[in-house]
Amino acid sequence: MTTETLNKTVLITGANKGIGFETARRMGKEGFTILVGARNRERGISAEANLIAEGFDAQFIELDVTSQTSIDTAANSIRETYGKLDVLINNVGVVLGNFEDIAVPSKTDSKLLRETFDYNFFAMFDVTKSMLPLIRESNEGRIVNISSELGSLTQHSDPSFEFFHHKILSYNSSKTAVNALTVHFAYELKDTPIKVNSADPGFTATDLNGFQGYRSVEQAATVVVQLATLTGDGPTGGFFNENGSVPW
Repeated sequence: MTTETLNKTVLITGANKGIGFETARRMGKEGFTILVGARNRERGISAEANLIAEGFDAQFIELDVTSQTSIDTAANSIRETYGKLDVLINNVGVVLGNFEDIAVPSKTDSKLLRETFDYNFFAMFDVTKSMLPLIRESNEGRIVNISSELGSLTQHSDPSFEFFHHKILSYNSSKTAVNALTVHFAYELKDTPIKVNSADPGFTATDLNGFQGYRSVEQAATVVVQLATLTGDGPTGGFFNENGSVPW
């Protein structure tokens, strides 16, 4: 633990499992106090206990990202306990519906499309907006939005793209919107020390895809931690995987 990370806090939404939990572990190794954001109280407390058992400073924060009341309660709790938030990692994301239907744009149910945006975009906006006053209290705030290469319009227009045929309108377009959110918040905050970036963890084996991904959560968390711990001369308003920039 360095003086730079001493007493620094990171809130990770959906931190009780998958990429979120691995990111929490990695941020713990960086010396951060981990605020374990989770909707399910039992799972959140279990994740908190597991992190503490590994020697990390962790606290469960009950947080339903689709409820403004829950978001406000979490923000007030963080303010009362810590006075600021140094890093926000917006990790919650969903894929809804049967693949056979959502893989065909014209078969996409509009209700599922709206619900996907509620989780993947609107919830991220609401959490970011509500936590921003706390992040402004940090000397070098960081916001990392978990996106996906499936949100890249450039790559989806390229037949050589590995996932060119995965035209899942609901999920893909919600991640494109996440990237727009990143660009716009980064612009608003360009004259502050706060940096806002989108992270592409790659096709990772999680319950989001039925553990079909070929990347591990350890690999996926690498870019998230890189962006969460950027130095003052690091980028903002970008889209990255661990190898560099991802095209919009």
